Amino acid sequence: MPDALTFDLHLLTARLDRAADRILRAELHLPYRRFLALLLVGEGAPTQRVLAERLGITEPSTSRMVAVLTEAGLLEATAEAGGGNRRRLALTAAGRERVEACRRLLEGRFADLVTRSGVPYAEYAAHTRRLLAALDGSPDAAPHDSDDGSPGEARP
Repeated sequence: MPDALTFDLHLLTARLDRAADRILRAELHLPYRRFLALLLVGEGAPTQRVLAERLGITEPSTSRMVAVLTEAGLLEATAEAGGGNRRRLALTAAGRERVEACRRLLEGRFADLVTRSGVPYAEYAAHTRRLLAALDGSPDAAPHDSDDGSPGEARP
């Protein structure tokens, strides 16, 4: 299907995820999924339940991952008073450093890929943010017409 953007986007995402996993495992000894968990905790996922939802994995899988990351000294998981099995999550200083190292590495590699492809990085970033905002239901992502009548031009 030559004009199947939906399929192309899924393929691109899957290939980028696999590449990120290879890069992070080889250079920083951290699987991509664990990096995502740390990143999400750093961006405000306060509990294992919320982290599981955001990662799209089961709570038992998240619990095992949290245990591994805690044992590695990258994450703190503390039981909430009166919260049963609920545990609050926070990055350790080492966890924050690891997230930043992973972000720099992956962003640098992705920027190189975009540059080599000939796609203007700033435009790609802007369109990607608009697509994400549309998925999140943001009013800033509402379609509108450009001068030539085609939707999707950035607003001034």
